[in-house]
Amino acid sequence: MPGMSFGKFSLALLLVVTLGWSAEAAPVSAVALHGKPLFSDNFTAFPYVNPNAPKGGKLTLGVLGSYENVNPLIVGGTPASGIREFVIEGLMARSLDEPFTLYGLLAETIDIADDHKSVTFAINPAARFSDGQPVTAEDVLNSFQLLKDKGRPNHRTYFAKVTKAEKIGDRSVRFTFEDASDRELPFILGLMPVFAAHATTPEKFEAASMTPLVGSGPYTVSKIDAGRSIIYQRNPNYWGKDLAVNRGRFNFDEIRFDYYRDASSMFEAFKAGNIDLRLEEDPGRWATGYNIPAVRDGRIIKAEFDIGLPAGMTALVFNTRRPIFADPMVRHALMMLFDFEWCNRTLYNGLYKRTESYFERSYLASTGHPADAYEQKLLAPYPDAVKPEIMAGTYRFPTTDGSGQDRPTQRAAFALLKKAGMVLKDGRMINGKTGQTLSFEILANSNAQEALLLSYARSLAPLGIQARVRLVDSAQYQARLTEFDYDMIQNTWYASLSPGNEQLFRWSEKTADAKGSFNFAGVRNPAADAMIDAMLAANTETDFVSSVRALDRVLLSGDYVVPLFYTPRQWVPYWARLKHPDKTPLFGYSVDTWWTEPK
Repeated sequence: MPGMSFGKFSLALLLVVTLGWSAEAAPVSAVALHGKPLFSDNFTAFPYVNPNAPKGGKLTLGVLGSYENVNPLIVGGTPASGIREFVIEGLMARSLDEPFTLYGLLAETIDIADDHKSVTFAINPAARFSDGQPVTAEDVLNSFQLLKDKGRPNHRTYFAKVTKAEKIGDRSVRFTFEDASDRELPFILGLMPVFAAHATTPEKFEAASMTPLVGSGPYTVSKIDAGRSIIYQRNPNYWGKDLAVNRGRFNFDEIRFDYYRDASSMFEAFKAGNIDLRLEEDPGRWATGYNIPAVRDGRIIKAEFDIGLPAGMTALVFNTRRPIFADPMVRHALMMLFDFEWCNRTLYNGLYKRTESYFERSYLASTGHPADAYEQKLLAPYPDAVKPEIMAGTYRFPTTDGSGQDRPTQRAAFALLKKAGMVLKDGRMINGKTGQTLSFEILANSNAQEALLLSYARSLAPLGIQARVRLVDSAQYQARLTEFDYDMIQNTWYASLSPGNEQLFRWSEKTADAKGSFNFAGVRNPAADAMIDAMLAANTETDFVSSVRALDRVLLSGDYVVPLFYTPRQWVPYWARLKHPDKTPLFGYSVDTWWTEPK
């Protein structure tokens, strides 16, 4: 759910901080990675909330699958929804109307050194955990160390760049970096989740648990029905309820997440009124599934929200750790055989658009733009990393006749497979040297995925390629993802207008074998690593955009995935008793700004 994990604003003086830090850098209460913070120190509420929204009522949401853990900060077990969003806060809060701007939360100010080699946070003296204990510098340092040593691989990767973490004065913490090459790192630390040291056992931190961490957020966990539901109760003594960035947010007294085995049963629960709101991701269901009395008479509202973020990359992912997918020509041929036109028309009522970039629907996408001089400079040491047509910005994915058996596309794919040393023998596509059959398993975790994957498997069969679809439950699926135990999966890498360190976690060589990372494709490409480094070190927005586009070109040229599709807007059906603000922020709709009218 976009935008639920962001917090508070202090009353300290707001000074502008940008990528080009001035020589007089000083503690400030807001900081923007690019440009200037949008809101001044005297703003009273974000424009995308209703500051007078009434408090009260309940919100019930549905989740597919199950959960085995209430600590979302570790690898072990699928975590329960809502902990990070409602229970645990960061040092700073992210605005949903800006690409990457932070405002004071647990930390009332941030001070980035002139040389970019350290950042200091001053803890808000009013900050309290839900048990009433103050949030201290020691809590921040303890959280940092546990996340660095025992947290998820992304935290371990990010925080490994910190060479020293120390308490400064009574209530400040300073993080010193190994160098100044990562301009985003102070922001990553600003979003670091903080939990109570006095209620945490370090020796047990890595173990999956049904005992929630003690946080400082607006809600506490009130009831756990392991794997089936979890309920959050609004904390009436929440320390930050009157801060400007919280006005109009966290309005429900109770938020409940109920878990469902499959999408069909969850949809039926919504129609029955057991779920209040859902993000619809099935175009077919959106087009035809809501022709029901509750929609016709206005009890259910079908809303569409604009979103200003990139669409990201939803794709079928090749596990290039598998020898069968080692050859990029084979991967490209398999990509060509995905018939988007047929799938979109037959399965999705024509409501999807084709994804052609890892930063689709944004100015960060490389498609349609020839590489500029800075991109060419960045890519020069890697002359074979980008295909000429992708460098020129002219490449487009194959378009079929929509029949599901497009002969020209099949012939082109067959020619590429032949060039890669594959031969068709006795109706099977095999490796001419090893004799290995081009046969693989596609792992699925939902019926909706299964339908798409079966259609893709059928499109491969005429060329003697055998693709088997295996549907597993959410626990098995998560365990196999963590271990990279699959041939192919369907995945979505979400994107923002401020890509940064998360790209390391997705594409860097260091994470290719890091269990629990999001490098599902097993990318090991020096050019990708170099483009990410350039992106993190960019001093100007122009250089930043160029480095992101260069990364996009490298990833597209690598044929690591079969790009699928995206929806142009957010589809959100909800029961009419719920209300939402008139303005939708850049990040799209956010349920933490919704409310229900008193009865």
